[in-house]
Order: sequence, then structure tokens, then C-alpha cells
Amino acid sequence: MLTIPGPLLARLTPESAAWLNDALHEAVAAAHAPGPGRVPAWELRFAAAGRRCGSLENAEAARVLLLHAAHPGPATTVRLFQQGTADERRAVLRALPHLAVAPEQGVPLIEDALRTNDTRLVAAALGPYAAAYLPAHAWRHAVLKCLFTGVSAGVVAGLADRARGDTELGRMLRDFAAERTAAGRPVPDDLRHLLALTAKESRCASSTPTST
Repeated sequence: MLTIPGPLLARLTPESAAWLNDALHEAVAAAHAPGPGRVPAWELRFAAAGRRCGSLENAEAARVLLLHAAHPGPATTVRLFQQGTADERRAVLRALPHLAVAPEQGVPLIEDALRTNDTRLVAAALGPYAAAYLPAHAWRHAVLKCLFTGVSAGVVAGLADRARGDTELGRMLRDFAAERTAAGRPVPDDLRHLLALTAKESRCASSTPTST
């Protein structure tokens, strides 16, 4: 049985903790015996978490837990994202690496979030699922979007591995820096760090033996 993690439990009131515990029981039950033709109780709890858990941080953590417990299929996951509020969408994005959602269904959710100007959605989109499945072209533009919108590059999962030796990303970053400089605007500190990563050899290249 999935339990409430200690740090979250410490932030919840007794009433909120009891509510979330009941919601997790409902989610686990639905995962094992889904009911036909009606919205499962845990989905109603998913929507209500913002009112019942005391803060945005608590509500997001509660929603992620509910998704872990219910383990919804791809169709439900996509529907919760498409019909959800921004807060609910962030929870889906955070939970995505732990759900049975194939790239052809999950990547469009990442791309949708990256098209918004909501920096919290952008940050949530660039987790481990994007690191594993977002195509190179889209991933490079997502990194640039972080620079445009002020999202820290530190939120990008797998950044060092994907940026290492990426000469095309390096070119895009240099072009971005030149445009900012020409316009008299400051160059984000993250850009220098990213450029340093792209200058490093990829692990595959560095591990290739040289001929003598």
C-alpha cells in the first residue's frame, strides 16, 4: 500500500492527511478493479487536492501520489492532462516517468507544455521523461526556451548527458548570445554553463579507442 511520505505528511494537517490517505486507498482499489462507465473517485480527489491539501506544493505532491497509486492507462493520463488545470497538468508531467505511457502518447504532452508561457509547466515538462524521449530538435529548443523565460537550466533532467558534445545546441546558444548582445541585453549565466557542456566530448566519442 502506498503511504504518504514523511516530508509531505509533516506539512499536512491531520484532516488533510486523513483525506489523502482515503484517496490513496481509493486509487489503489481502482487500479486493481476499475469500475465501468463512471469517473473513479480518485479522479475527483485528484481535482479536489488543491482545496484539501493546504498549498500548491502539497497539492502537487498529493496528485503525483494519486497517479502513482492509480497507475492510470495512457488514455486516462492524456485526458487528465488535456482537461486539467495548470496545477493538475504539472502533476501529470511529474508523474509521467512512472506511468505506462509510451513516447507516442507522452511526448505530445511534453510538447504541449513547452508551447506555453507558464514557466512552472515548462520546468515540469523537462523532467526524466523528456530526457529519455523528447527528440533532439525539440529538446534543444526547450533548453533555449529556458533561457528565454528565465527557467533555470538546473531543472532540465539529463542535461549534462544530452548537452555533452552537442555541436548544434552549441551553435544555437552562440547565436542566441550574439542576438542578446547586439540588442544590449544581458546574457543569462546559464548560457555559459550550457556552452561549456556542449564543448565537452560525448561519452561515446571519448570512449572510442584511437588508432596508433
